[in-house]
Order: sequence, then structure tokens, then C-alpha cells
Amino acid sequence: MGSPHGQPSAAGATPPRAVRPGELPSVHGALLCVALPALAVCAEHGQLTGEGPEGVYAAGRRLLSRCVLRVAGREPLALQGRMAAADRAVFLGVLRVPGDTGPDPGLAVERSRGADGSERITLRNATARALRLPVEIALGTDLADLGAVASGRTGPELTPSVHGTGLRWTAGDGRSVAVTADPPPMDSLAAAGVLRWEAELGPGAPFTIRLQVRGDRAAGSVAPSGGGAGRPGGHLLAGARAEGDDPRPGELLSASVEDLRALLQRDPAHPADVHLAAGVPWRCGPVTAEALWAARMVLPLGTRLAATTLRALGRTQLQGDGPESGRLPGPLRDAGPHLPPRCTGVEATLAFPVVLAEARRWGLPAADLEELLPVAERCLGWLRRTAAPSGFVPDPGPAGPWRAETQAHAHRAALLGADLLDACGRPGGDPLRDGARTLRERFRREFWLDDRAGGRPAVARAPDGRIWSRLGGWAAHLLDTGLLGGGRYAQGLLDRAETEQLARLLATPALDSGWGLRGLGTKEPGHNPFGHRAGAVRVHETAVAVAGLAAVGHEKEAASLLRGLLDAAAAFEYRLPEMYAGEQRTTGARPVPHPAACRPAAVAAAGAVHALLALAGIRPDVPGRSVSVHPMPSAPLGAIRLSGLVVAGEPFAVRVGRLGLGMVEEAAEGLQLGV
Repeated sequence: MGSPHGQPSAAGATPPRAVRPGELPSVHGALLCVALPALAVCAEHGQLTGEGPEGVYAAGRRLLSRCVLRVAGREPLALQGRMAAADRAVFLGVLRVPGDTGPDPGLAVERSRGADGSERITLRNATARALRLPVEIALGTDLADLGAVASGRTGPELTPSVHGTGLRWTAGDGRSVAVTADPPPMDSLAAAGVLRWEAELGPGAPFTIRLQVRGDRAAGSVAPSGGGAGRPGGHLLAGARAEGDDPRPGELLSASVEDLRALLQRDPAHPADVHLAAGVPWRCGPVTAEALWAARMVLPLGTRLAATTLRALGRTQLQGDGPESGRLPGPLRDAGPHLPPRCTGVEATLAFPVVLAEARRWGLPAADLEELLPVAERCLGWLRRTAAPSGFVPDPGPAGPWRAETQAHAHRAALLGADLLDACGRPGGDPLRDGARTLRERFRREFWLDDRAGGRPAVARAPDGRIWSRLGGWAAHLLDTGLLGGGRYAQGLLDRAETEQLARLLATPALDSGWGLRGLGTKEPGHNPFGHRAGAVRVHETAVAVAGLAAVGHEKEAASLLRGLLDAAAAFEYRLPEMYAGEQRTTGARPVPHPAACRPAAVAAAGAVHALLALAGIRPDVPGRSVSVHPMPSAPLGAIRLSGLVVAGEPFAVRVGRLGLGMVEEAAEGLQLGV
């Protein structure tokens, strides 16, 4: 899965200093209100000052960079800023007013700002006397696009004109934005970009101003029904809930589902197809491999998102008769300090048949399966051609190298793809299984490195025999084998002894930071706790490890990583960033943010769902009319009930008791239940 170090593709904010090549303005301390394509980046004080990661954006353009409130000529003293929902932040400040004789402020200032820039500002008079106070709001914008914002090459603020009950700005390319106010201001000073009121507040009375930001109509938004309430399965993502002895899973699951809904965006050319943005604020462009992995991890919330994401990616598939026919295109991304860039298109190509096969197990409608199956067949054809004769899939191109993570993706695609083709009466399953067997045998021979400590997998190997042996969180993908019929997991690349050794390695302090898995172990050359592939904790890799370890019976290691992830989530107020620093956890410490990480991010929010559901071990086989649960036997978080899930298009709920026994409480009619 990708990193934040690609070309920006959504709204950001003007940095307060020159930005070096490849550097993005930091947003780790900002409050991000998200309802794509709308986005508001706010500091905790609530003022939009025009500097740093602040502003209101839509479809990759900054609509408003400055919104500064002053009362009686002074800015309120900021006391608190917090997220009230994925798409809204609230701020509280106070002011001492003329006549206050003690330390207690007489005026409270409450602000509520949405992702689209709509804002409600309420002044509350806490004194026993009437107040008459001048209020002004200074507004400004440069209408800059993201590329200019991220690189620090924005122009000056535009000059506004009076427009109705507010102000309007127009850029040289004809794009415009207007801010309107209710009640109408007493004065509108276009030259200064200032709206003014005289607020009269009786004792204990409020005075409220509402601002509305309206830009040119933006494509790509998702209608409220896309993420709103309704019957599970009747919209893109069901409203899953967790209740139990430990309150943290419920908090994390609720926040993650909210963030996932906020990250939904439409394909402008095909409005029926919705997919997840990779992350806010920098990566809200076309559908990516991360969007596909995220859709896979949230299959328990319904199959519709997987179907629309697969459809959007399928339209990009390379056609023709050449060697690349069937591959999904994708950019190269940095792979850390030791390896050349890798291809996200290879990753997406290998993920496509896996997601389709597993979506079928969760209850994907037959019409979607029929439409998407030809794309999956072409992906599998590309896999067969590319893997022959060596058995390995090179990444990014024919010259390699052979990456262990890519081989895990290829092996999973071959086995689940063969199962899919057999189930749909299509030829090609046996050659895929034969290829998987060859890959498995050669992988164990050429990628497993024996040593006195029990051995370890290599991260990559060159066709000339050169080996990269650095161990990191990438190894979690070797445990992710994929779901087959009857609630069975596919065979993995490693044998039982190698799997046990890998579980031990993932649990060592060199890899487990106490907050999650490091991308590169602390004992490896080039370790950097802030390196996205060189030592930072990448949430989705930790989630993959939790689920993979639980599936193969290494519950102790899975539970330790899950607890660390929950503790990190609490420190981030349950909105997990895509990654954070891999600093070793110590008593009283908090996880350290990564300055360039997206937050929210699709694979982080989806990874949280994936990790939490490992507690119950839900294994559906809707075509086989069955669903079973295989919870962690020790119930590491105590009793928990997971509800609002979706299996076979119907509500599903499961309870795990303190003794680790699972019980299905709600399921579609006709499904055989097993534990």
C-alpha cells in the first residue's frame, strides 16, 4: 500500500515557510473536517489566519484561507477546539468585556465549522447587564489549487467585491467563491475584506452569525444517502457498533466508520461509482490500490463499496495483446531506503481478483460478480504470463526485484482467483493452483533465510541472487492468505514452523513499538522512526498482522498488537493517521505524529475495522449458505458485542463472551451458523 509521498491531489493549506521538494506542509496538529470533496483544515484556536495548514477547500481548490473573528477589536481567547464529527469541528473561546472587574470573562464565543466552510458563531452574554459590542469578521482567499498550496507557490489574496449579504472573489481563470452572512452585516468593506455588525446582547442572551461559503459547483461529492443512516446493506457502509467491557473498541469503530464515510468520493465521469480517497488532505485523487485494500478490509460493512471500487479500477485496465495486457496502471512509490520504487499498479492488479473473490463470500450480488469477473480474469491472465517461468512476480518491472510482499499478493491472488474461476464455471483454475504451488516451493527455498535465531524471510531478492534481508512490518502480509469456501483460509507461503518463527519476530521489541508494528526493525540498517517504509508504524500493516496472527492461532502476539493499536488510537482521539513515528513506547509517553501523514486515511480507518473484527473471527460463505465465527479464545478485551455488520446483504451481529465463546445473535435467514 502507498505512502503520502506522491503528488498532491486534493486540498491543502499554505505553508508558513518555503517548502522543499517532496515536502508537504504539516497537518498533524490540525483539525480536519472532511466530507469530500469538501474539506476544512483548522487550527485548534478556530481562526483561519491564511497561514499554515488552514482553509476551506472543495475539489482541490482553496475557497477560503482567512476567517478571523474580532469582538470589540480583540480576538477571543481560545480555550478548546475539538472534532464534533468527521465533518465538523467546534471551538470555544472567551472575552472579558468592558465593565468586567474580576478575572471572570463575561462573554463566551462558540464556533461550529463544517467541512464545506459553513459556520455558526454564537456570542453569549454571561453578565447581568446588556452589552453592545462591535463584531467584525475579516475574510480572504487566493483560490489556489492544491499543487500551488503544497509547493508554497500560492499568489496573493484576491480583492473581493460586495456580493449580497457578504463578499465575492473571482480568480483570473473565472472560478469564484462567495461568502454570505445571516444576519446581513451593517457594513461590508470590500477593500479590507471585512464584514461588521453591532451585536446587542441582553443579560444571558446570545447573538448568532451564520456564514455560508459557496464556490463553483464541485463534482465528486457523495450524496448523503451514500453514508447516511438506513438499513445495513442499503447504503455503502453500514453503521457498525461495538459494545463491551472495554469502551475503546466502540470509540474506535464509530470514529473509523465516520471517517470512511467522509472519505467517500465519486468518479466524476461515472457518478454511480464511489470509492474511498486514499487520505486527507493530500491524496484525494483517482481511485488507488489503497482504496481497494480498504474496501476489502470493510467487507463486513457491506459489499457495495467493494463493487463500485472494483468497477472504477476496472475501467483503467490495460487492453490489447501485449505483455502488460490485463494489468491495472498505477504510479511508482518510494519503497524505503534500500529498495527501488515499487508499482502500485502491480499491487492493484493482484488485489482485484482477491477482493472480488472475498466479496462473493460476503454476499456480493450476482449481477456485480458477472460484470466484474472478466476484469478479474484478465488480471489473472497477466499474473500467469508475468510469473512464468520463474514463478515470481517482479516489481516494479521485468528487471525486478522480486519482493516478498508482492509474492504474497501473487500467491493469494492465484489461490483465491482459482477458487473464483472454479465457482463461476470458468477455465484457468488448475494452472493458477500449479503456479501457486511453484511459487510457494521456490519462495521457501529462496526467500527464507536460516540463522541461529530460527530464521527470517527476506524482504526482496534480485534475479542475480542478491538478497535484501531487512525485516519490517511488511512481513505481516505473509500471514494474510485470504478467505476460501466453508470458512477456510487459503494456504500461505510459509510452512507451520516458519509461521511460528515469524509470529515470534513480529512480537519482538525491534518490530513491536508498543503502539504497533514498525515498517523497519530497530536493528536494521537505515532504521528511521519517521520513515514510512523505514521504521514508522503503518496502521494497516499492524491491522493485517493482528488479523493474520489471530487466524493462525498466535493469539498472544495478535492481542498485544491490538492493545497497542487501541492505545495509540485513544491518544489520537480515535482518528488514526495512516502512520506515526515508530518510537519505542515508554511509561507515560504518547505516540509521536508523523508530520506528513494523512489523517484520516482510508487504510488506517479500514484497518481499525479489520483489526477489531479479528476479535470475533467472522468467516462467511454466502454462496455455501453458511457463516462461522472463530473468536480469540482468551477474549483479550473482555466481552464484546459487534452489531450493525452485513452478511448476505442483511444485518449481522455477534457476541464474544469473557470466556472467548462466540455466539451469532443476528443473521440473514437460511444461513447455517457455526462457531
